[in-house]
Amino acid sequence: MTTNKRKIINDPVHGFLTIEDDIIYDIISHPYFQRQRHIMQLGFSYLVYPGTEHSRFAHMLGALNLMGRALDVLKVKGVDITPDEALGVKIAILLHDIGHGPFSHTSECVLADVHHETLTRMFMQRLNDQMDGQLTTAIQIFNDTYPKRFLHQLVSSQLDMDRLDYLNRDSFFAGVSEGIVGTDRIINMLNVDHDELVVDEKGIYSIEKFIISRRLMYWQVYLHKTVVAADVLLLSILRRAKELLSAGERLEGSNELLLFLSHNYKESDFEQNSELLDAYALMDDNDVMSAVKAWMLHSNDFILRTLCEHLVNRKLSHLRIANHPFGADTVEELHHKATVLYNLKPSESTYFVTTGVLENHAYNFNDQEIIVKFKDGRCLDISEASDQLDRRFLEKTVTKYYVYYPREYKS
Repeated sequence: MTTNKRKIINDPVHGFLTIEDDIIYDIISHPYFQRQRHIMQLGFSYLVYPGTEHSRFAHMLGALNLMGRALDVLKVKGVDITPDEALGVKIAILLHDIGHGPFSHTSECVLADVHHETLTRMFMQRLNDQMDGQLTTAIQIFNDTYPKRFLHQLVSSQLDMDRLDYLNRDSFFAGVSEGIVGTDRIINMLNVDHDELVVDEKGIYSIEKFIISRRLMYWQVYLHKTVVAADVLLLSILRRAKELLSAGERLEGSNELLLFLSHNYKESDFEQNSELLDAYALMDDNDVMSAVKAWMLHSNDFILRTLCEHLVNRKLSHLRIANHPFGADTVEELHHKATVLYNLKPSESTYFVTTGVLENHAYNFNDQEIIVKFKDGRCLDISEASDQLDRRFLEKTVTKYYVYYPREYKS
């Protein structure tokens, strides 16, 4: 029986999404992609915004939808895009996040010392091998080695379909207005000039709103102090689990999770052992949270058990944020209090007290600038074209410092 591979998906953000290509249907149906249903787009943001339990699966489909609309706009404007290129760039955006591990950025480089984009390339190559080379163009576009550079910019730049989807999607599910941007207008203002993705002059105000919205969403949602506190806690849990496993302790958990916690695999290990990628593809948020619950109930280690109980029951530590680094004396005192509170060795207090840095910038002049094209043919960077966003605002990186410590001695 022949499978109907033409599908319509109802998305709460963009409406009806249409799957028109057999190969895209096959990719979505693949276990590598289905895994994205079980990885939340915003990690622990649901602890603050209960609605943010949407998955990377939904985001990747949304980005695919926006890519199709952008291609239609560019074709109408006379941009030469062949059917193979159109399919390639759609596959590239569809798979742009497939290398993320459980809880997305939180576990990155903890479960494996490999960046998620490197893992994405590995997954794309594996799929290409399994699908008779049908992803070759997509891989070239993703790697920015394809001759038409604007196609890569649609996938990865400061104005790509990834950002246009996640800002609106995350804002929608969080119930905040900061991330709402004029997606339709921005897409309809896209154009190509000398192989560079540009925005027609009439779209300049929408771009200004887009840049400001992204900065606000970082402080409002992505870098919310409760979300950061939960991320720090999960990292402490995984770090403690790795230490116990390296010392010969036995812990409950899926075979795949324990495998990656017991080793520090690097890119070369994935290249030499093809089974590692398949093992990595079997891990998602469920593996981590199932293990955390098991460790809370059954671990003999006080530190691991306590950390897990804090995460499961949302007993998060306090995260204090300041504009300047915290003094060494202050941090040392917090460490000492942790050793007294939990009867720890001095070296063990780092599981309960830590410091870090939060950075947020609106624009990166070293990363494929957003170019505005005027009616007279001039093409200017948004910092020169805008009368609202000067270069000083766009260049400014806001840096804040935090110290994380048990809430029991918040005062």
